[in-house]
Amino acid sequence: MEDIEPEPETEISASQKMLSAVSGSLLTSLLVTPLDVVRVRLQSQPAVLNSSPARPPSVSTHIPQPFTNLPPNLGVTACCKEVFWVNNNAQYCLAAPNTSTSTINGLSHTTTTSAADCAIDETRRKNFTSTLDGLRKIARNEGIPSLWRGLSPTLVMAIPANVIYFTGYDSLRTSPHSPIKTYVSDAYAPLLAGSLARVAAATVISPIEMFRTRMQATSGTGVFRATLSGLQDMVAAQGYTSLWRGLTLTMWRDVPFSGIYWWGYEATRNALTDLRDRQRGRVLDPQRSKTRLRSQSRSKENHTVTLVDSFTSGALSGAVAAVVTTPFDVGKTRQQVLKHADDIAASAGKGSAMTTRPEDRSMPRFLYHIFRTEGLPGLFRGWAARCLKVAPACAIMISSYEIGKKMARNVNERKDGRVET
Repeated sequence: MEDIEPEPETEISASQKMLSAVSGSLLTSLLVTPLDVVRVRLQSQPAVLNSSPARPPSVSTHIPQPFTNLPPNLGVTACCKEVFWVNNNAQYCLAAPNTSTSTINGLSHTTTTSAADCAIDETRRKNFTSTLDGLRKIARNEGIPSLWRGLSPTLVMAIPANVIYFTGYDSLRTSPHSPIKTYVSDAYAPLLAGSLARVAAATVISPIEMFRTRMQATSGTGVFRATLSGLQDMVAAQGYTSLWRGLTLTMWRDVPFSGIYWWGYEATRNALTDLRDRQRGRVLDPQRSKTRLRSQSRSKENHTVTLVDSFTSGALSGAVAAVVTTPFDVGKTRQQVLKHADDIAASAGKGSAMTTRPEDRSMPRFLYHIFRTEGLPGLFRGWAARCLKVAPACAIMISSYEIGKKMARNVNERKDGRVET
């Protein structure tokens, strides 16, 4: 059996780690933004209760209750003029018959088209039943470029966030001055380091996250200008600290996700590394640091092995973390979208009703409300879209980052005259 002897590793500079994070951010954002757009739409659309295949519940030819506190942007947004949607959410509609007269062979013919039928078509167009259905409907009804709505703020957000996130995590895990490396065992260090790194990254990019979420939740044209104008009005009314108003919501989702993700990623990759070492007849000396010995073993792997191991570990841990934290993602999306609607009403000088809405509650109480009214499906709405977006995003990002670091280490070794043969 071959024993693994620890050797001094070539250090990677902070700038090289940042460059690796930037390349991964660009590739990830381009590939997974369409899935993120669908996820936001799925989670922010109204819940459908007591549905009927013949007629969607959001369509009615009568008014079930008086309209109160109508939003300032009430207008015609449906497929025919006779249908008016309240807040563009298809909760109620006013429908009347549409009569048209045509002349054929000198005879006058009158055709009556039910506006409710038109409303049904509009409701089906605006509501998504699955991730694939959302991708198809957005591309068909709003254009393929709409699938990349929010890409600009996503890139602006992802690059600094991932630079802070990944380099911060590496520093917390490997720096000799890190308190985590000194006082926390290797088994739980990824959990704590990942959570702390996410807190720092989320604090920096919280305003951009708010802008992106609101932009992706809006359909129609002129979205960028309208969203930017809404944020400007909010800052003018409530001050610059309002840009961080969604930070607590982001923490509820991202901090648990990051802790679970890094914990799972390192555990999975360690298992793959140990399995490969055993197949090659190598053994780990129990008297030495397993972390350092595994790192030394990985440094000898080629780029293909590094890519496969990091991609597999990132996808698996990302999928698990995404499913576990989906309820927090649902709560965050709904609360942020509602606050966006409140800001629009406030900017028009119309305040909201003095009632306590479920979305105004704390995150735990709001999630309990969703569970009571919609059950587990409500808490996990959009989980498939979230996993389809998060799992490949994590896999692409971490594998790009690891490959970038390996290439940087090889460059540094050549400079130091320590090229492997």
